[in-house]
Amino acid sequence: MTDGRKARGERTRAAVLDTAVALASVDGLDGITLGQLAASHGVSKSGLFAHWRDKEDLQLAVVDRAREQWWNEVVRPAFAAPRGIRQLWALHEQRMGFYERRVLPGGCFFATAVHEFDDHPGPVRDRIFDALRHWLRLLRNTVKEAVAMGELRDETDPKQLAFEMQAIGVAVVTHSRLLASASAYQYSRQAILDRLRALAIDPSLLDEPKRNGEPT
Repeated sequence: MTDGRKARGERTRAAVLDTAVALASVDGLDGITLGQLAASHGVSKSGLFAHWRDKEDLQLAVVDRAREQWWNEVVRPAFAAPRGIRQLWALHEQRMGFYERRVLPGGCFFATAVHEFDDHPGPVRDRIFDALRHWLRLLRNTVKEAVAMGELRDETDPKQLAFEMQAIGVAVVTHSRLLASASAYQYSRQAILDRLRALAIDPSLLDEPKRNGEPT
């Protein structure tokens, strides 16, 4: 019985955090409350205090849940691609797919959170910064690996390329939502694809696979 209650509690906690990530992608972390989340899931507000002692504790847990979601929806699928330049491209492509599928109503939790907390020092800002730093480090390390494998030119600057990929990814959120530009995803894909092909030793590594019946 104890194990059953614990399992139900974990399911409730996960469901509440998923809701919080979705709400925060629109209203920001300061826009969510324990009362709002309790009402959404038909549980008592006091019951949620068993999981999070205060609003800051909840916000930190939401950032961690958003980071976990990013890993499962973007990074893990990209790692199925061959290492090197194709994995680098897959990281961007999976990110665009995440936005395009509208997994979150606000498009991107971290795009909202960064603007909300960039000028507010504290544990929540630090946690958001750590997530962004980890993502940029992943991009840079993937670039370095592609250079070491002889797939990107030796003069490729990992920090510069990671910055460009991140900046274009953030721009997509603005253009696809605020400006209602459905073309933003295609522009973003084309911009990164052109950039990678220009730096590639063998640009054909990024050619789209031919479907049955297409000429070779």
